[in-house]
Amino acid sequence: MSAPHWPRVLFVSEQPATVSAAASRYGRQPLLRYIVAMMLTALIGALGGWTMFHQYGAGVATAVVLAVAQSAPLLLAVTRPLQAWWIMMAADLASCAVLLHAPRLEENSWPWPPAVILGQLVLLAAVARRERRPALVAVWVVLTASGLAIATASPHNRDSSDLLLAVLGGGILLVGGALRERHEALQRLGEQRLIAQSERARHALLEERARIARELHDVVAHHMSVITVQADSAPYRIPGMSAAAQEEFATIAVAARHSLTEMRMLLGVLRSDDCDDERRPQPGLDDVPHLVEAIAQAVVPANLVLDDGVEKLKGLIPPTVELSAYRIVQEALANVVRHAPGARTLVEVGLLPDRSSLTILVANAAPQQSSGSLETSSTGHGLVGMRERVRLLGGVLKTGPTLDGGFQVTARLPLPVHPRKETLST
Repeated sequence: MSAPHWPRVLFVSEQPATVSAAASRYGRQPLLRYIVAMMLTALIGALGGWTMFHQYGAGVATAVVLAVAQSAPLLLAVTRPLQAWWIMMAADLASCAVLLHAPRLEENSWPWPPAVILGQLVLLAAVARRERRPALVAVWVVLTASGLAIATASPHNRDSSDLLLAVLGGGILLVGGALRERHEALQRLGEQRLIAQSERARHALLEERARIARELHDVVAHHMSVITVQADSAPYRIPGMSAAAQEEFATIAVAARHSLTEMRMLLGVLRSDDCDDERRPQPGLDDVPHLVEAIAQAVVPANLVLDDGVEKLKGLIPPTVELSAYRIVQEALANVVRHAPGARTLVEVGLLPDRSSLTILVANAAPQQSSGSLETSSTGHGLVGMRERVRLLGGVLKTGPTLDGGFQVTARLPLPVHPRKETLST
């Protein structure tokens, strides 16, 4: 009898795997901070230049240079407030050295002019927001000691502006540091809450896995054990059984034991957080012939066509691809047993010409008219599971009826390793 013609389903162009749409986050300072910093720089610079020129009697060039040196560090304070404070402190000390010889020093504030006090308070607020307690204490000590030291250079002109800046600056550093520490404490508390929620979710997951394992054991494993025992004992319980019937029961017992083995592995994975059973050898392409042979000895006359290129790629095909291919063939044959018992079935496992993908074809002819479906209702979870496996690998799966009334499953699983053709041909 000539082999039946198997209608093929051609692969059509498909959309590539969806790339993660999560955008990268770049650290950046809000534009508002730079705008505020520029406004404060202009304000303090203008105030400082006007004060030194009109009130202290300094020269125009000197007043402009000192004003710029005292206010420009505010722009750096947006990202590096501590470094900006040291620069401003050096500029303020230079300003005091110049103002010490100003013509109208006796008529104005000493040792800190108003512009210096305003700039220092703004910058201290930025420092308190970013730096930790030891740095804040060091800043306050340097600021206070500098003010007291400069005041002694002209004690008769001192108006306690150094004490005012020390008190106000200390208050800003104290309040700002306390607010920053409170914010950090709230952040740590939020992180601990997230960790606690994650642990609770993980605990709930483990409990659910244990519950599923118990249900699988009670519902499935028990019945599979009964099937195994009954299939093994059938030749001894039923007298006069033919050799073909004994072979049929032996095949059923072997299949039931294999299912029980996989069920025990699954139960071990569900019950164990270490998932040691996942490291056990999983079925692969080497097990497909045994699977087809077991089905052929049952109610489905199945033939297997295995491409020689698959044998040459042995060891280069990832285990996940081999396992998915085995499960697809297994589920497709199981559907034939359920819905088309006795139908002629072809299983083909091959490669595309460019060796970029593994192809799988499971096609059955129309079921015999005298045979009815062994399963009158189906959840369709098998096809859903096949699609999910293929989707995770970035492949293509097509299922559907054929022109002669049968059913066909075709799958293409990409191979990440593409050996050269000349290497494969050797």
